Amino acid sequence: MPLRPSFPALILLLTIAFALGCATPARAQMRGPVGGFPGGRGLPVGVPSVGMPGVGMPGVGNPGVGMPGSRFGPAFQHVDDLLHVPQGLTRKSQIKALLRREPGRVAVDPNGAPILRGEFLVMGLSDQQLHALQALGFVADRKTPADATLGLDLQVLHDRRGRTAAQAMRALQQAAPKATFTYQYLYLPAGAGDIVQDNTPAATPSSAVRRRVGLIDGGVNPDEPALARARIERYGCKKPALSRHGTVVAERLVDGDPDTLYAANLWCGDEVGGTTSSLVNALAWMAREQVPVINISLVGPDNPVLARAVQVMVTRGYVLVSAVGNDGPAAPPLFPAAYPGVIGVSGVDAHDRVLPESGSGKQVAFCALGLVGRGRSAMRGTSFASPIVARRAAQLLAAPSPGAAARILKRLAGEARDLGPPGRDPRYGYGLLSP
Repeated sequence: MPLRPSFPALILLLTIAFALGCATPARAQMRGPVGGFPGGRGLPVGVPSVGMPGVGMPGVGNPGVGMPGSRFGPAFQHVDDLLHVPQGLTRKSQIKALLRREPGRVAVDPNGAPILRGEFLVMGLSDQQLHALQALGFVADRKTPADATLGLDLQVLHDRRGRTAAQAMRALQQAAPKATFTYQYLYLPAGAGDIVQDNTPAATPSSAVRRRVGLIDGGVNPDEPALARARIERYGCKKPALSRHGTVVAERLVDGDPDTLYAANLWCGDEVGGTTSSLVNALAWMAREQVPVINISLVGPDNPVLARAVQVMVTRGYVLVSAVGNDGPAAPPLFPAAYPGVIGVSGVDAHDRVLPESGSGKQVAFCALGLVGRGRSAMRGTSFASPIVARRAAQLLAAPSPGAAARILKRLAGEARDLGPPGRDPRYGYGLLSP
């Protein structure tokens, strides 16, 4: 006897068939922004762009068209919703994108870290050794501003013979074995952002009492409401350029207060920036200006020049707060967050769950909210968590003071809300600090 489906069952089958026929591919339902780093535009390598037929999207075959409602111009494309999955803009994908866009200027060291092609740093080089290096085809810049301030005895060397990074490093070390050489590493933001030119006037000074707080990042837009009462002192660029990353970090760092923000821009509108020497020179500027608390939402490898600069700053009583990075809990520690005396910050979501891409380890001192905005304009990363902690530290420290880093760490540990296993742990540190 043939089976005859009941009328309700037939309706159910027809409904399912209709739904399957009308469903769009899962890829077309993805949402969430991924921007380039300051100076960069577009998606990192390996992240698919998603669009609608006939509809232009920022940075997708429609250059010059900015995201609706954004003053930051092009560069934001929409992919998988990043609020509940690992961040797409890992340091590895940033490096791949940078190598693809700037192969003539960017290379990698033997461990895959990004470096400026043909450029090296040296400490402790004698005049005689310098002459020997010049005979080998290396040219030295004049000593950097960090010398007089931090006592680094630092010089920048350029290879004029086009050797590979490894070949040039071997030549340097053989010619001056007692000097300290390192590559000109590039430190990348631990979050998303892009640049536009800065045509805005400086903020009007306020008569209110001001805290002094520092930011080493991309350019900052003073027209944002959270920065309207701040006085912004700039460093690093002849012609300032804005970055979304730098501006959002600055907004969290100041958060509407009438602070004096010392903002060092390491990109100046260029695709390539964040060099070791520019980062060290920015620290030296902060020291000359006596800025007690400095936020650094940049990450990169260990290197002796940056390590020495950080050591000097911490010893002199400055508090450095840094994002731990977005390479995930299994990744090796990133710097400067992992240097002794630096307060490293991981990121959590709105439900106090650690971001899956957030770095992990003994370098994590605290965690804070690593999400900014929601929907199409949302951004995420440990970049946006560290300024929350830096802001609180700046409220506690009016001037550099020897031993300040340890005192501030202890004070903040007493204020943090413990998350995860009891006590300090490698994911949440001492716990959550709220805005």
